[in-house]
Amino acid sequence: MSAVPRSDKPVGRFRRMLDRLSSSQEDLESEELREDAETAGCTRIGDCTDRQIVTVTGTLRTVTLRPRAGVPALEAELFDGTAALDVVWLGRRSIVGIEPGRKLIASGRISMSRGRRVLFNPKYELRPLGRE
Repeated sequence: MSAVPRSDKPVGRFRRMLDRLSSSQEDLESEELREDAETAGCTRIGDCTDRQIVTVTGTLRTVTLRPRAGVPALEAELFDGTAALDVVWLGRRSIVGIEPGRKLIASGRISMSRGRRVLFNPKYELRPLGRE
């Protein structure tokens, strides 16, 4: 008799309910974000590589004003349940709607800076607040 890994077993309604009850709030939010990225047809941040052109989606965790080389730069951390990505708008002090907790879709070329994924001046689309 061979043992089947738990992830290969069909997941029934009772198993999903039990998993939800035993999971932390952070795990549940991460799973929801991963499902949103898959539904939107976006690349998972954890799968992004240097110099790749991508479209990613997630929730903004933090938004800060941090000058780069004397130029104002609005930085936000985007999280999709797999990994985090720094989104940077150069020359901007603020952007209406860019705030912690907001969901967005961003497109552009990934670069690596100090071991972190960064997306500079992306095209972006704010997602509606609340459930869709």
